[in-house]
Amino acid sequence: MKKNPFSLHVNLEDFIPATEEEKSYMVQMRPSTTFFKDGMKRLLRNKIATISMCVIIFITLAVLIIPSFWPYSYDAMLGIRPGKPVDPSYNNLAPFQYGETEQALIEQGEKVFPHVFGTDSAGRDYFIRVVYGTRISLAVGFFASIIVLVIGMTVGSLAGYLGGKVDLIIMRIVDVIYSLPDMLMVILLASVMKVALGPVIEDTILEKLGSNIISLFIVFALLYWVSMSRLIRGQILSLKEQEYVLAAHSTGAKAGWIIRKHLLPNCISVVIISTALQIPSAIFTESYLSFLGLGVNAPMPSLGSLASDALNGITSYPYRLVIPAITISLIVLSLNLFGDGLRDAFDPKLKN
Repeated sequence: MKKNPFSLHVNLEDFIPATEEEKSYMVQMRPSTTFFKDGMKRLLRNKIATISMCVIIFITLAVLIIPSFWPYSYDAMLGIRPGKPVDPSYNNLAPFQYGETEQALIEQGEKVFPHVFGTDSAGRDYFIRVVYGTRISLAVGFFASIIVLVIGMTVGSLAGYLGGKVDLIIMRIVDVIYSLPDMLMVILLASVMKVALGPVIEDTILEKLGSNIISLFIVFALLYWVSMSRLIRGQILSLKEQEYVLAAHSTGAKAGWIIRKHLLPNCISVVIISTALQIPSAIFTESYLSFLGLGVNAPMPSLGSLASDALNGITSYPYRLVIPAITISLIVLSLNLFGDGLRDAFDPKLKN
């Protein structure tokens, strides 16, 4: 029965508990999630960034797995055999060609693993050298980015939180480093440290890495942390005025604890994005230093050193320059696109 609009009686039907369907219709709530899960969902919706991430993962897994079963070594000269004269037929082989000894084995019915990219002027398998060169470039980019992250995050957080004279001194140092010509300073530092570190690391664990790689890491630690520190400092300056920082102060929390527990976790989006974009910059820097002869020590290959060696026979064997150049371009492009995707996914200001 319909309720009389002029009646003062309460309509009891208004107090009947709602069904589950009515609740789901009336209340539209987003399922609970975390910052990382939310960012990953937006990242995976970005097709370009997802493809770039898959390319990076594929290249990384390939350079880690392939050397374990590849029959050739990056430093083995195939034309040199113990007790036999040097076989020049292994030098400068074109892709999928074989030396004279290998051709004889094939004629006898034996299987010989092909040289996918041929061999270089010293008779070394070029494919495995490209694989090792890619591994070196990725490792240098990764560890250099960690060094830049640690130094930049520490310096930037201290400058932003402490302020005053500490901030003034640190920012003037940053301005001085910014005023220096990057490429010239990198080349000069790498050249000087290459000579200075040789006697120091002799007969130590670091000797296996080589003076060039260690000097490269020192160059990154001296010059490439300034951008990261500026970004972190700007974030800390805006965050330290928030109420939760004041509440931590009032409870007697120390500056280090506040930075670790409150300020840096709220800068995680900037940290992730900056680190992802620093890796291709480090790879490119290592590549052109190796191209100039200031990179990894021979016979360990690098993509830059492979491209430099290929210049001697560019007219006869142009593919030796094209292959490492394409590899560098693919890695740097994929990392840059992936870094842009991380920025779009994890930056709270770009959610919409």
